[in-house]
Amino acid sequence: MTDPMDEDFNRRANEKSRHRKAMRDRMLSTKTIEKGLLIVHTGKGKGKSTAAFGLVLRALGNGMRVGIVQYVKGKWGTGERPALERFSELVTIRTMGEGFTWETQDRARDIAAARAAWDASKAMIEACRAMPPAYDLILLDELNIVLRYDYLNLTEVVAFLADRPKNLHVIVTGRNAKAALVDAADLVTEMTLVKHPFQVGVRAQKGIEF
Repeated sequence: MTDPMDEDFNRRANEKSRHRKAMRDRMLSTKTIEKGLLIVHTGKGKGKSTAAFGLVLRALGNGMRVGIVQYVKGKWGTGERPALERFSELVTIRTMGEGFTWETQDRARDIAAARAAWDASKAMIEACRAMPPAYDLILLDELNIVLRYDYLNLTEVVAFLADRPKNLHVIVTGRNAKAALVDAADLVTEMTLVKHPFQVGVRAQKGIEF
């Protein structure tokens, strides 16, 4: 075990730290582009919407205006909605889903709900073309789900998102993200399922799942 007071060891460690910092500073100096990002959270693991709402909170902390459209979870009483309503001057939430397909069991109704949510999403994005823009960040929660079931035209959705105002950040969540959306995105994170309490009979719990 190294003696924490070993001056020679600490000197070498500090030299390595200075070298790493110099390398990182050189790398960061080449990153000069600033633009709105298209961000996709997908995968079978838990945490896609959770991570997205973390970004929402970060944006609000920076005084940014946020728009949210929830495509599937509209009927669920989730904890993030009453929390975000405390920031009503900065955030707009549209809860437009009617639940997952196995709950509604009505494909035509699901398609109608998805299209209404997409219309609301487009209106939010279009409102960002004005100056000042209406929003700095827009979250389209579970949009991937309705794209997976072909409730919306994938080509139209990807083209519209690609043509968003240049400084607008858009986050799309939901498992099974379509390849065309992944290709169009700037940042894609796949949540990998390693272990989940549901697998051993633990039900969804307040403050964790909703």
